[in-house]
Amino acid sequence: MKKSLVILFAATLSLAACNNYKKGPGGLMYSIHKSEGKEKIKPGDIVKLNFVQKSEKDSIMSSTYDMEQPQVFPVSPKVYAGDMNDVLTLFGEGDSATFKLNLDTMSLKSGQPKPAGKKDTYMIFTVKVEKVLHKPANEADSTFQKKAQEFFQKDYMATIERRKSTEAAKIKSYVEANNLKTKTTASGLQYVITNAGDAQRAVPTDTLMVNYTGKFTTKKADGKDNVFDTSDKKVAQESGKFNPMAQYAARPFQLGKAIPGFDEGLKLIGKGGKATFIIPSRLAYGEAGMQGGIQPYTPLVFEVELVDIKKPKAAPAASATPAPATTAPVTK
Repeated sequence: MKKSLVILFAATLSLAACNNYKKGPGGLMYSIHKSEGKEKIKPGDIVKLNFVQKSEKDSIMSSTYDMEQPQVFPVSPKVYAGDMNDVLTLFGEGDSATFKLNLDTMSLKSGQPKPAGKKDTYMIFTVKVEKVLHKPANEADSTFQKKAQEFFQKDYMATIERRKSTEAAKIKSYVEANNLKTKTTASGLQYVITNAGDAQRAVPTDTLMVNYTGKFTTKKADGKDNVFDTSDKKVAQESGKFNPMAQYAARPFQLGKAIPGFDEGLKLIGKGGKATFIIPSRLAYGEAGMQGGIQPYTPLVFEVELVDIKKPKAAPAASATPAPATTAPVTK
């Protein structure tokens, strides 16, 4: 199932559940959309799941689908009836559901204050339980941890292979969805130049001042562009990537110090140039990805403006220093 359809499916399930919740302990409300009838999750098991988290006003707060990175974690014993660990025991592998965690109950039972600025009574999750590794009774923790490591490593490698096999389709879909008339270099970089800029082209010793927005080829759960980095303050604010510590302005780059596809693209335009680069993973972060947000075999899109090309300052001319005077040897 394509990611966009998965998100639509999750949103539809969440909407359909609004009038079909069951009441659980601790103010919990839940609705199971699909049950595979498999063994229920219990404390000690390790689960892998995708989720969309929303506010009561239906604003998406986070989504594992955005980063294409399901969460894997051990299920702990419940702290109170109706907490996050407790609700998971209602589900099994393959199940999908929407549940509402009561924030007032969570604050009262856990002793932790409600999130700052949150007036909602509930936090809403639509989840899909992808995998469950059940911990056998009386099995040693060390034995289970080793088995879990092998199990999820194998699962991860299978996921990587799926990402590798679908990368070309993601790029094709993005180009078609945005009606782009791209050109392709020998390396595989696809690009659209909207303004070539002046005739000057950068060389490795130059400093390039670049405005840019980097995003994935897939949309976020809310339908917006899936931005992962930008030098544009407005884009950062609109995409939820704003960092008050960041300086939002054209940023300096030097050829040879960025990912290959970005370097290659910048060589195609001059000062004042604007372009869009669609970069396959082999010209970006490849099969390793980048820790903190870019998964293996992820194609990237950059919208760039080359604001300036700064030449290195000439080194000051060496001043002529007179040779030290020498004293003639004295003969006697």
